[in-house]
Amino acid sequence: MIIRIVKMTFRPETIDDFRMVFQHSAEHIRAFPGNCGLQLLQCTENNTTFFTYSLWDNDAALQAYRNSPLFETTWAKTKVLFGDKPEAWSTESLWNAIPGR
Repeated sequence: MIIRIVKMTFRPETIDDFRMVFQHSAEHIRAFPGNCGLQLLQCTENNTTFFTYSLWDNDAALQAYRNSPLFETTWAKTKVLFGDKPEAWSTESLWNAIPGR
């Protein structure tokens, strides 16, 4: 399983716009083949910083999403709202301490 973490910092006046983009895209991303979950997180110390945390069956599924029209249109609407350069990491879980997982 691949865990994709994307850090995004927005201009303060664009936060509501981003939330709308995410709200409209989240259901489609969750339904994308190979997606196992999606969360939107907001930094508690800086309310302009958000993270997406998504789970993918494998790297091929993640890459299929990243090369899809869904990603292309969602990213085009999102990147114009940034206040800073985004960062992204693809990771694999080495140990899980969450009960029941």
